[in-house]
Amino acid sequence: MNLYAKLSERAAQGKPLRVGLIGAGKFGTMYLAQVPKTPGVHLVGIADLAPSGARTNLERAGWKPERYGAASLDAALAQGTTHLSDDWEALVRHPQVEIVVECTGNPIAAVEHCLAAFRHGKHVVNVTVEADALCGPLLARRAAGAGVVYSLAYGDQPALICDLVDWARAAGFSVVAAGRGHKWLPHFAQSTPETVWGYYGLTAEDARIGGLNPKMFNSFLDGSKPAIECTAVCNATGLVPPPDGLTYPPASIDDIPSVCRPIAEGGALHQKGQVEVISSLTRDGHALPYDIRFGVFVVFEGETEYIRNCFKEYMVRTDPSGRYACLYKRWHLIGLEVGISVAAVGVRRESTGAAVCFNADVVATAKRDLQPGEILDGEGGYTVWGKLLPAQKSIAFGGLPLGLAHGTKLVRAVKAGVPIAWRDIAIDEALPALKVRRDMEALFGLSPVAQRVA
Repeated sequence: MNLYAKLSERAAQGKPLRVGLIGAGKFGTMYLAQVPKTPGVHLVGIADLAPSGARTNLERAGWKPERYGAASLDAALAQGTTHLSDDWEALVRHPQVEIVVECTGNPIAAVEHCLAAFRHGKHVVNVTVEADALCGPLLARRAAGAGVVYSLAYGDQPALICDLVDWARAAGFSVVAAGRGHKWLPHFAQSTPETVWGYYGLTAEDARIGGLNPKMFNSFLDGSKPAIECTAVCNATGLVPPPDGLTYPPASIDDIPSVCRPIAEGGALHQKGQVEVISSLTRDGHALPYDIRFGVFVVFEGETEYIRNCFKEYMVRTDPSGRYACLYKRWHLIGLEVGISVAAVGVRRESTGAAVCFNADVVATAKRDLQPGEILDGEGGYTVWGKLLPAQKSIAFGGLPLGLAHGTKLVRAVKAGVPIAWRDIAIDEALPALKVRRDMEALFGLSPVAQRVA
C-alpha cells in the first residue's frame, strides 16, 4: 500500500533501486515506457541480443538517445543514465546492480540468467513465465538458498491471480477457484503464426505498427500461455489443475461464480481449490457480453449463513445459492505494471508470487501429425501447444515439458493431439535447464527423467 512512498523516499535519499533488464521486446518495452516516470528506480543497463532492435523499441517508448548512450555500466551509474549492450553476463555480474528483470521470453535462456543472477546475489523478477512453468519450484529454492528474492512479474496474469488469491485468504475466505480469461475455441489449439491475427482479432497491419511478435501472440491464442500461466499459479498458491487440462468454460463475469463451483453443484470444477480459464466465446463462436478475456479472477466461498447474508446485504453478485462470489480485475496492463514487482522486491524484499510446491506441469502436445526428424519450435509455433496437467500425471506419463520443446528433435512419430514424451525426442544433455528440471523432479520426490527415457 505504500510502495510509491518508499520509492520516493529512496529517490530523496539518492539511493535508487539499481535495476538491470535482460530482453527489450514487447513486455520489456512496456516496462521501459514507465521507468522514466517512476521515482527511486535507476535502470542501469539493458542487455539484448539485438541492440539495434532494443534501440528501436526505446525510441518507440519515448526514450531520447542520450538517456541510454552510456558507454559502460560504470558510466551509466555515474551519469544516472542507462547502458545498452548485448552482454547479459556483465549486467548480472556488476556489483551495483541489485535487481535483474528477466524478460527474454526464452525459457532455456531465462533459467540460465536466473541462476547466474542468484549466484551473484541479485534479486530476480522473472517475466519469462515459461521458465517458471518449467522449473519455478527449484528456482525459488535456489533463490532462497542464495538469500535473494525470486518473483513472478506483476502485470502479467499469474502474479495478478496470486495477488487475488492472497487477498481472499488473508481476508479469511476459502478459495474455490482462480484463473484468467481467454478468447477460446477448441480449434485455436492448432493455430500457427500464420493464422493468429485473424483469430486474435487484429489485422497484420495492427500487429506491424505495434511491433507484435506473431509467434508470441499465438502462444496465447493456442492455449499454451494459459496453461503455462496456470501452472505458475498452481505452484505458487497450492491450487490444483483440472485432471485432464483446462476446459475453458464460457461465461460472462457475472456468471463466473456459477461456472466456477463444483460439478456436483452445477458448475464446471472437478474440485474446490482449482484453477480454470474462462472463455469469452460461446462454443458456437458468439462473443459473450461483459467478458473477462483480458482479466483475472478469484472465486471464494461464504461458508456461513452470516457471511452469505453479508453478500446479499451488500449486493455482491453470487451464484444462485448465494454461496460463491467473485472478485476480479477485468484488464491487466502487462509490462506497464512490472514496476510493482521491482518495488516490492527492492523495498520490501517480498515477491509478487513465487513457487511453493510442484502441483502442476505443462506438457508439449502435437498440433498436427509429427514425423521423426522434425524440430519442435516451442509455444506459439507450428508444431506444439502446451497442455496443463497435474504434476504427478505429467511425470508418470513422462511428458516433455513445453519449456524444453525449443529446437528439440523428434525421434518418433506423434499423432495430433497427443502429448509428447521424453522417449519421443533427442535432447542436448548439456542444457543447464534440463539439469535444473531433473534436479527439481528429484527434489520433489518424483522419478528422474533418466529412468523414464528407456
